[in-house]
Amino acid sequence: MRKSLDTLLGRVPMYRLVLLLLVVLAAVSFVLSAVGILFFTPLELLATGGIAVAVSWLVNRAVAPLFRVKPHDESAIITGLLLFFIMKPGLVPGDLAAVAIAAAVGAVSKYVLAVRGRHILNPAAIGAFVATLTGVGVSYWWVGSESLFWAVLVVGFLLVWRLRKLVMAVLFVVAVAAVMVPMLISNGMDAGSALTTPFLSTAAVFFAVFMLTEPLTMAPLRWQQLVIAVITGALFALPYHVGPVYSSPELALLVGNVLAFLVGQRRGVALTVRDSRRLAGDVHEIVFDAAAPLRFRAGQYLELHVPHAKGDRKGFRRTFSIVSAPSDGREVRVAFRVPEPLSSAKRTLLALAPGDGVRATLVAGDFTLPADPSRKLALVAAGIGVTPFVSHLRESRARGDDRDIVLVYAVSDPSEIVYADELQGAGVRVLVSSRAEPGSLPQGWTWIGPERVDADIVHAAVPDLAERDVFVSGPPALVADLRSRLRGAARRVRTDVFSGY
Repeated sequence: MRKSLDTLLGRVPMYRLVLLLLVVLAAVSFVLSAVGILFFTPLELLATGGIAVAVSWLVNRAVAPLFRVKPHDESAIITGLLLFFIMKPGLVPGDLAAVAIAAAVGAVSKYVLAVRGRHILNPAAIGAFVATLTGVGVSYWWVGSESLFWAVLVVGFLLVWRLRKLVMAVLFVVAVAAVMVPMLISNGMDAGSALTTPFLSTAAVFFAVFMLTEPLTMAPLRWQQLVIAVITGALFALPYHVGPVYSSPELALLVGNVLAFLVGQRRGVALTVRDSRRLAGDVHEIVFDAAAPLRFRAGQYLELHVPHAKGDRKGFRRTFSIVSAPSDGREVRVAFRVPEPLSSAKRTLLALAPGDGVRATLVAGDFTLPADPSRKLALVAAGIGVTPFVSHLRESRARGDDRDIVLVYAVSDPSEIVYADELQGAGVRVLVSSRAEPGSLPQGWTWIGPERVDADIVHAAVPDLAERDVFVSGPPALVADLRSRLRGAARRVRTDVFSGY
């Protein structure tokens, strides 16, 4: 079941998935409105949603060229749909004006309230906050209607499952309950009702899955994300005001966004190309010299700002696992596949010559090895998924760690093996899976057969799996399969997952 769900969701690009889920939720809302279950009429919903989406799309189209960025239509429509569920539906001029203001502010904030192309504040949240401050209208969060609970819960689960943020969302709701339950009881509600109310709050679930988990405004490390989820949950439930500013869900999120920004890397690091080369097959490596030390841990990923002429629907940002190790000083290496057809960003990267520059804008990720070097490890890599492991092994070697490590390395063809010298120098035992038997392998390496790597293959190749921590990096389908099937068979399973935003 898990594998089928991962495979199904993994086929849909991340922005497209969010858009589809919001459209489904909007369709459910119109049906409930048409049969009289929702308080608002279909016409009121249509007017609010139409203005929110249209203004968000039009303003985004108008502002993006001013910043030399290609407009991202799906992102603009998502912002409009979020505001559709947040702002008060209606046909009176004030309500419609407030929606238009929120959508315009949200669209502009993506460019004005941004650092190195990354949002500082959630666009829908800042849009709703500013629109409320104007006094023209108010954020209403009508999505909190009890009649929408199960629809929000189902589509929300699909989203956080795809993002691997289920724990973060649940922790947010628990924090909401921790603040709300005592207040409800003190106001006379019986304990049973008080305990269930926060967990059945449609607004809290919608906030947790669609607003809190936006990758562009999250903290870089998982523990930071969880701490901010708790703080945001408490602010979500706590009533307060500072002068004319009163507590609201969007204000709680904005505070969380600011905290996430403060704990992240707030300055860019200039990188100059030293070398660029093809490693094997369609894998290419670029070696940079950093103008200033780049602070990271082995196994983390790097976001590069890649300025190409017109950009594309993903903008100028691209993320890559860091191949080099922290001990390599100012040398920074990344590697990536270059399958046809090439994206404009990768075409630009391939065209970089020694002396050309790009900018590192973010370091993040929790795909790091245990601090205790005595813990036995099993690393499973498919194709380009070997890159974070090269960083791990380089750093372990530099530190003099004597780790017991076995690497299961899956490639389609032996000619696609990359970083063989690095892996051999690290002294790890390498088990190669490839469709054809390699003509020769480095000393100590073993070919384990042509079968596609799965949990059974890993079990057979690593008999003492139960004594090891397992780290998996590769295509989403492989990662999802091994994550679910190896849990319980190993001491711990960690995976390298990119959401696809």
